[in-house]
Amino acid sequence: MQTINKNYFQLFSIPETYQLDIDLLGENYRGMQVEMHPDRFVNASEEEKMWSVQRSSVLNQAYDTLKDPLKRAAYMLERQGMNIEQVSQHDLGIDLLMEQMELRESLDELPKNESALDALGRLKKEVSEKLNSREESFSSMLMDNELATAKKIFHEMQFLKKLLLEINQGEEQRLGY
Repeated sequence: MQTINKNYFQLFSIPETYQLDIDLLGENYRGMQVEMHPDRFVNASEEEKMWSVQRSSVLNQAYDTLKDPLKRAAYMLERQGMNIEQVSQHDLGIDLLMEQMELRESLDELPKNESALDALGRLKKEVSEKLNSREESFSSMLMDNELATAKKIFHEMQFLKKLLLEINQGEEQRLGY
């Protein structure tokens, strides 16, 4: 029995880079899932069964982390020794705080009925574009080993992702879902 590799990128035999081939990740995950599934170890020793369960758990956690851009960013920063939970005013900056306030005001000022759907769609597009831009910047900073800047961008990505979720919820509420 081999040890369980804790490096998620190595586990899936993919390059350790923020910009991933998500299709390849999924393909490798499904292949490993079949290979390591606990049902395949029904007649194995207790030790092998336990290893299979642990391996499946790590595999699922690794896949969940790498497939989500924000979780992947956090994982990569933590692997570089960055504490993403510790946030200072320097990490956020006045520009981000102003942008947060402006975007939140735009969302809060919209009517709470279907008449706001077009405006919500435009806001969603704007926030999605900002998030995509931040993700590209994050990738560049990480590749250049500019970890402090990458951490700052990560916090910007967190805010934008949260705002996107709120916009989606706003759409659903206005549509009666």
